[in-house]
Amino acid sequence: MSLKPLVESLVKNLVEEPESVSVEETTDRGVQLFNVTVAPNDVGRIIGKDGRVITCVRHIVGAAGSKQRQKTIVKVLTQD
Repeated sequence: MSLKPLVESLVKNLVEEPESVSVEETTDRGVQLFNVTVAPNDVGRIIGKDGRVITCVRHIVGAAGSKQRQKTIVKVLTQD
C-alpha cells in the first residue's frame, strides 16, 4: 500500500497553494522516498521554524510506514 496519499494530504493542508503541491514516490532498496515539491513561497511554511513542521510530517509518515514494515524518507525539493 502506498503512503503517497497520506504525504499529499499532510502537505496540502499546510500550504497556501495546495494546487502546486506534487509528490513523487520512488522505491530504492526497500526504502520509500517521497520528493515533495511546493510553490516557492510555501517552502518556509512546510519546513517550519527550525524544521519542526517537516520533522512532524516525517514522524507521521515514518509511523505509518513502520506499520507496513517500510522505511520512509520525505524530502522537500527547493529550486536553487
